[in-house]
This record gives sequence, structure tokens and C-alpha cells, in this order.
Amino acid sequence: MKAFAKRFALVFALWTIAAICGGLADYLFADLLGRHPAFWAVFRRPLTEQWIWAALTPLVLFVAHRFPLARPALARAIAVHVAAFLLLSLLHCVLAGAVGGPLLAVPAHYPGSLLKLRFLEEIYGDIWMYWPLVCIQALIDSHARTGEREKRAAELETLLATSHLALLRAQIQPHFLFNTLHAVSALVRIDAGAAENMIADLGEILRASFADSSLQETTVQRELDLVACYLRIQQRRFSDRLRVNYRIAPEVLPAALPSLVLQSLVENAVIHGIAPLARGGTIEIRAGRRGARLELQVVDDGAGMQPGHRSGMGLANARRRLRELYGAEQSLEVQAARGGGVTATVSIPFHDAPGGAQSECAAPLSEQLPRYGGNLGI
Repeated sequence: MKAFAKRFALVFALWTIAAICGGLADYLFADLLGRHPAFWAVFRRPLTEQWIWAALTPLVLFVAHRFPLARPALARAIAVHVAAFLLLSLLHCVLAGAVGGPLLAVPAHYPGSLLKLRFLEEIYGDIWMYWPLVCIQALIDSHARTGEREKRAAELETLLATSHLALLRAQIQPHFLFNTLHAVSALVRIDAGAAENMIADLGEILRASFADSSLQETTVQRELDLVACYLRIQQRRFSDRLRVNYRIAPEVLPAALPSLVLQSLVENAVIHGIAPLARGGTIEIRAGRRGARLELQVVDDGAGMQPGHRSGMGLANARRRLRELYGAEQSLEVQAARGGGVTATVSIPFHDAPGGAQSECAAPLSEQLPRYGGNLGI
């Protein structure tokens, strides 16, 4: 209420200043013509007019905010504003007549009423009252939207930085590095090429962990290559306990995907689905296009969702980033799979990314796609 009172006081002051300036100009002009009118008589009409518009200003600004002159409802907004302009102009005439008294006399030959005559006189001046207010509100709303976009961009950068930190904590743990380096040392003597590939995969994961956190999206191909690096290292750890299948539609490889989202789902499947079981399990990664949407799935036949299960930090960050980037046009669902395990499904609007960095992964997954076929199979 205090904020409204302050805004109205500012509006009233601005309209009063406009009335004083207009009245002073009329007084000086009349004085130049030698008429010498009474000083306050000159200010009576402009003060009455402007104070009435000061009272009407909140209504005009409300209508301008509620019905912005922008697509997709531009025609509807124009119709609403024309109707509002005519009604408020008529109300202005009625109030001016009631408060200030009749300032015009009806000519003998004029067939209409004083109200009609005054309305026809005032409507042209009211154009310069109503429509500038609409433009001012449009500028205010545009500034607010710009500020909101900047705020959302800052929040997204924070979320992405948090995701990078979560990735770093999840992957660059002492035991992860120890297990990876131990496997490399064991491979060096028996398979130098495999050891070199494993080092390249680890280097790619480290590089991605410290990559530019301001980049919100990557390509499906780039994300799949990073996931493949991670899974190959984990397959060295779990041996035949971890099996991986891919079902990727080649046409989605250039599509845009929020970085680290797929990575979070795969890590969740390995840590919570496969690792707890002595028999291990299979993870299947699917990606395809359905109409105007990109759909991805990570399916595992592991331990499944335990009672009282709660999403971890990685999934929570993924959900929030998707919501901030795509609003209601996205979804991330984690459900119990048939026959055990978990299915995580991401659906976002399909759009091409401007380009992706080249993968440093040994044997990038994108080069192996002909082996996997192109059906989504959801």
C-alpha cells in the first residue's frame, strides 16, 4: 500500500508539473496578445484536466500491462486499448464537466449536447494523454523483462557451476582416481594401447569438469562422447558387471542439450543402480526425435528405486536447469522400470546447437553409431 501511495504521489506530481507548464505557456501567450487574463483563471482548466488524468493513470497503466501491444495477441490488445481509450476519454469529459463546470457553451446551430461537443473537442487531446502512458508502461515492462532475463541467466550460470562442482565431486574423488590409475598401471605392461585410451578418457573427463561454466548447452554428440568416456572407465572397474547399450538416432547428434544433464542421469544409474548389485546390470542409453521434441532415456535393470527414495543433488540441479532453460516445455521423469531397475526420461524442444567442441575421447561414441542403429524404442 505504501508503494502504491508513493507511485501515485509521483504520478500526481508529474501531472501537476505538466499542468503548470501548460498553464504558464497559455498565460504568457495571452499576455503577448494583450489579453491580460487573470493568472489563476488560466490555470483552472489545465489543472482540472491533468488531475483527472492523474486519477486515471493507474487504470491506463494496468490495461497497458495486462494487454501489451505485442504478438501473439496483438490484434486483441489493439481492440482492448481502443475501447479503453474511448471509455476513459468519455469518463474524463464527464469528470471534467462535473469538477470544473462547463467550460464551453453549446452553439445555437449545434444539434448535439454539451457532453458530445466536449467529447469531440477533448478526444484529440486525450490521444496525447492515453497512448504515451501505454508506451511508458511498455518501456517499464521491457526493462523488467530484461532484468528478469539477466537474473535467470545469472541463476543458470550458478546452476551450471554447481553442476560442474557436483560432477567434479562425483568423478574426481580419491577412490575414482585411485581405481582409474590402478587400472592404468595394470594395463601398461599387458596392453599399452588400452592404457593410453584409458588415460585419454580420464583426461577428457577432467577437462570437461573444468570447462567454461558459462556455456549452457552442448550437442547430443558431445554429451554422448563424454558419457562414453565415463562408462568405459567404469567398465574397467566393474568388468563384466557393467554392460552398456546405445540406441541413438543419428539425426539428433547436432541437437542442443543442456550440458551434464545426460551425464548426471548415467552417473545416477551406475552409482545407485548397478554398483549395489553383485551381479551388476545393463545400462541402455537412448536418444531420438519425436515430432518437435528431443527425447532421451537412461534405462538400467539394477537395484531399482528404494522406499523413501529422494533425488540427489545431480538430479535436482538437472531438473532446475531444464525448468529455467525451457519452462513448461520440458520434463524429467524418473520411474521404476518394468522388471526392475529405473528409467529416467528427458524431453525438451528439439533445436540445433550452434556447434560443438571436438571430443578428445578415445574412440568417440559418435564414430560408432552405425553399430547401434537409429531407433529410439521408447
